[in-house]
This record gives sequence, structure tokens and C-alpha cells, in this order.
Amino acid sequence: MGACQSTSSRSTAHSNAAVCHDQGLAWAIGQPSDLPTLARLKQQSGAGILNPIGPASIVSRDYRADRLRVFADADNRITAVRCG
Repeated sequence: MGACQSTSSRSTAHSNAAVCHDQGLAWAIGQPSDLPTLARLKQQSGAGILNPIGPASIVSRDYRADRLRVFADADNRITAVRCG
């Protein structure tokens, strides 16, 4: 019975998660992918999860409405910012 209650709590917590919005984040393209920039992106997007992705990173195909993905090139410059 305890396992059922735990699963139910997780479902409720996930449904109340933040929702990412990537509109208005184009200012970050070309900026360094450093902690202050990433923190600003997370705050402005409303995302609950920030996922920085480098050129050699493996990216999962799962979708999460609360995740902001920040893509950076080999020079650690942001090339794309997308929710999901």
C-alpha cells in the first residue's frame, strides 16, 4: 500500500511542476554558457529543470514541459535555447 501512495505523490508533484517558456530567450544566442547566463535563462523561462548540452552530449528524446535545454558549441557559446 505504501508503494501506491508514493507513486501517487510523485504524479501529483510532477503535475504541479513548473512550465518552461522559451519565448524571449533569443538574447542568449552567442552568449557564454556560464553560471550567471544559465541562471538568468532558467529564471526567465520559468523552467524547473535546466539542461545544459555541450557538443559531445547525448540528448534524450523524452519531452518534459518543465525543462529548458541550452545548447552550446565547442567554444562554450550558446547556439540554441529550447523547452522540452
